[in-house]
Amino acid sequence: MKHYNIPIFISHFGCPNACVFCNQVKINGRETDVTIEDLRNIINEYLKILPKDSYKEVAFFGGTFTGISLGKQKEYLEGVKEYLDKGLVQGIRLSTRPDYINREVLDQLKKYNVTTIELGVQSLDEDVLKKSARYYPIEVVYEASKLIKSYGIDLGIQLMPGLPGSTFETDFETAKKVVEIMPQNARVYPTLIIKDTEMERMYQRGEYEVFTLDEAIKRCRKIISLLELNGINIIRVGLQPSDDLRNGGVAVEGAFHPAFRELVDGEIYFDFLKKIKEKDGKLDIILNERLVSRVVGLKRKNLKRLGEINFTINNEISISKIIVNDVEYSRREILERELGESYEQNNNKC
Repeated sequence: MKHYNIPIFISHFGCPNACVFCNQVKINGRETDVTIEDLRNIINEYLKILPKDSYKEVAFFGGTFTGISLGKQKEYLEGVKEYLDKGLVQGIRLSTRPDYINREVLDQLKKYNVTTIELGVQSLDEDVLKKSARYYPIEVVYEASKLIKSYGIDLGIQLMPGLPGSTFETDFETAKKVVEIMPQNARVYPTLIIKDTEMERMYQRGEYEVFTLDEAIKRCRKIISLLELNGINIIRVGLQPSDDLRNGGVAVEGAFHPAFRELVDGEIYFDFLKKIKEKDGKLDIILNERLVSRVVGLKRKNLKRLGEINFTINNEISISKIIVNDVEYSRREILERELGESYEQNNNKC
């Protein structure tokens, strides 16, 4: 069954934190900016266009949901409950910080049938968190994750490769620790410099280098390979095309591309095929047509780099498999080759 989110973007004006990548406005006397009437209007509009036989979750994004008062949380949850009771939506998803999770909060969320909690972990390197003004001991993430799972609520983890102080190694180590936690799903958002943030000022002072698109692809291809190999569902890699912050003058610099995940997948398949061509001197490929875009790369980039390829479309082959020069390879084998020794070391450790 197709899954859809009905997004409710809630700003948390009372947030006491000042992460360097956040430009959330502080407004005294107001907790947030979405009224119950707004909530109902948004849900009603989405229900008009979403397929009736689909699985729909109301998703509270944009702020630290559990950072607002329990009373305000309850007000929002009550607003969604009427749609749950009528079977119009099937669940509730929300995002929050790891250090804003406790039993009192979870008791209420469970009562209102919250199905998924996504933790904005960003990094599991304490030095990176300190430099990002988002510090909490790493144990807090492990404890919050364990607690959420104990309530029977699905766990999601959001990561931000490229934060101040991060390296290829620290971001990959973070991914390894996520595997230890084993959430049901994950999102990977390469860092962008957003206007009117401390990160923008750090960039202007020369204290933060831009996380380039090439570097983001290099790091994310390893991160998503590791997560996928360990059965973690990767909901998104990079911002949605509709979130092109640069067009609105919001993003100053950073690793944004409207088809970022396709770029990452394209590089994984390019290296895989390049090694086979270097060994065999040719590429005769049989694959499902839904896999073609990954293999040829965005704007046919891989074809230009690999040269002549003989394609045969066979839609009876699974999208998770590809036949190259009469040898069948699974998606898993391709990802294992992508990680190489780094995967073997992590696999042995786990």
